[in-house]
Amino acid sequence: MVRIVASRCFFPYAFGVKQFSPLLRRRLDEHFLARAFLLLLLLLAGGNDSALKAGPQQTANDAAPSVTKVEPPNWWVGLTPDLLVLVSGRDLEATHVSCNLATLTVARTQATAGGKYLFVWLKIGADTKTGTAVCRIMAPKGTTSFELPLAARAPALGKFQGLSKDDVMYLIMPDRFANGDPTNDEPAEAPGSHDRAKPRAYHGGDLRGITNHLPYLKELGVTALWLTPIVKNGATQDYHGYGAVDLYAVEPHLGTLQDYQELVAAAHQQHIKVFFDAVPNHVGPKHPWVANPPLPDWFHGTLQHHLDSFSPVKGSFYGRPSGQTASNDPFEALVDPHASLWMKKNLTEGWFFGVLPDMNTENPMVAQYLLQNSIWWTEASGLDGFRVDTFPYVSRKFWADWHAGLRRIYPYLTTVGEVFHPDPSVTSFFVGGVKRYDGIDSGLSTEFDFPMYFTIREVLLQNAPVGRIADVLRHDSLYVHPEMLVPFFANHDVPRFASAEGSSLAKQKLAFGLTLTLRGIPEIYYGDEIGMPGGADPDNRRDFPGGWIGDSNDAFTRAGRTREQQEVFAYVQALLKFRVEHEALRGGRLWHLASGEASYVFVRESEEERLVVAFNNSGKPRELRIPLKDTPVQKAAEIQLMFGEAKAELASGEIHMTMPAQSISIFSLN
Repeated sequence: MVRIVASRCFFPYAFGVKQFSPLLRRRLDEHFLARAFLLLLLLLAGGNDSALKAGPQQTANDAAPSVTKVEPPNWWVGLTPDLLVLVSGRDLEATHVSCNLATLTVARTQATAGGKYLFVWLKIGADTKTGTAVCRIMAPKGTTSFELPLAARAPALGKFQGLSKDDVMYLIMPDRFANGDPTNDEPAEAPGSHDRAKPRAYHGGDLRGITNHLPYLKELGVTALWLTPIVKNGATQDYHGYGAVDLYAVEPHLGTLQDYQELVAAAHQQHIKVFFDAVPNHVGPKHPWVANPPLPDWFHGTLQHHLDSFSPVKGSFYGRPSGQTASNDPFEALVDPHASLWMKKNLTEGWFFGVLPDMNTENPMVAQYLLQNSIWWTEASGLDGFRVDTFPYVSRKFWADWHAGLRRIYPYLTTVGEVFHPDPSVTSFFVGGVKRYDGIDSGLSTEFDFPMYFTIREVLLQNAPVGRIADVLRHDSLYVHPEMLVPFFANHDVPRFASAEGSSLAKQKLAFGLTLTLRGIPEIYYGDEIGMPGGADPDNRRDFPGGWIGDSNDAFTRAGRTREQQEVFAYVQALLKFRVEHEALRGGRLWHLASGEASYVFVRESEEERLVVAFNNSGKPRELRIPLKDTPVQKAAEIQLMFGEAKAELASGEIHMTMPAQSISIFSLN
């Protein structure tokens, strides 16, 4: 929790008195707060004592200017040399703004929306001290003020860590994981919002529930948490977090900022990282900005007149068969150097699904607001990175500037982008590390491996040729760091794997087996490790069994899991443990050995070891003879089974292998 220490001269400045003599300041100290208060009342002849309260300031006259919100609500000395403050309220058409600290200067101001908003650009001197700055606003209808607490930065040790090849990410929807604080199930401001019987209502899961179950996550073997957005949302059906109404507040159903800070700190103690779900693309339709935007072009369009995100480009434009159902938006148009504006505009400027207001990230003031918001969450909590929602829908220049601004302060912070598309020639365009045809490097660290997601599902559930996996991997040359991609087979936007047509217990194990042995940093969706069922949204977001008092079984414990739940859990736990013990699986080079209709055999090679992973998707056992000449393992003299049930031997420069039906096995080569 950030602790703010008020400056000695806080009270005089809160009342608008610019300067007191050293003698008077000493007397204020000597006679304590009560005497100072009385003296100031005499000086101001009846001034309003509301100015003593922390937060937005208001004069006694209701017709005078007033401040209702300050964003950001606080900042840190030594963090940035500049700060854009967005002040909300009434009659804020300032003629002059000044702050009580000599090292805090007002560079310029801009009142907008008939005085409902005031932008204040501050310069923060290098020798600025901690405390609470009070800035006085003079306007035609009177004066008011706002406060900006300035804190010292906490030590960075153990924070802002980013992802590494050793990590395994675990996706949690906080409202559906565990209820650690029943008192916030239905906040006073949201009556009727809590009902576990309704799939689109709040169910009571919260941040404390996650903190309470960190030992379970540690036992499973995950090392990084991605939480869906925790910012304040505006409607009951926004339990998922993607309908923000306040980008500087924690959703009351989930807890408080202190709860989030405590979760991050507790996770770090368990050597678990935390990733924040950032959504610069849009806010929720109930955000106050929608009715009264700070600037006319704060959004792309208005509530009454806007594009939607559905592109006019048909699949047939790029050769997809007519009538084929699209599983993704045509991001081909965004990566195509020959595409004109009409092919891109809906994607980058349309309101998501025609509902979620699209932020105009081309506006420099919007861009600075969003960058500062991300810095604020990072500094306030010590988080380790960002999962970035709807990445392609946002201006690439914004992403370049946003990443540059973050990395100036947090050089190790990792960002993982969502690019929902099956083609690696499309998805690779959005990853940073290289300038694309537009001359822009997005700065994005890595992204979720959606091409591998689509392929794993098609191979396992629809019996597509297993060679499709090798085809995805051959596109790794398009990425600067393919080893940092995040493979997965499920998330909160798609039906649960366990309930998909064609799934089985064996197929679930195969999905984990591939995800945890292929190159990259794997992601697991909460509950998949116990084979949780669920159809399309919102059925894929069921409550984790045992997260609520009175649940029929507690899958957080071995004793509370069903036989099938324990079988999946034990398999995933064993694979994760094996991954920890073998550096070749975490960061080793991947080499193809054999690929075909029903099987794929590959090598993971590090300096210390060579592992062979054998995957058989067939319903029958398979025998393979794999020649090793001119492969990285051609000098192998011995092969030993390490995981699974396949059998193999070396003979005449070949691996002779027998693989059980629907299996993954791992061998060590010496």
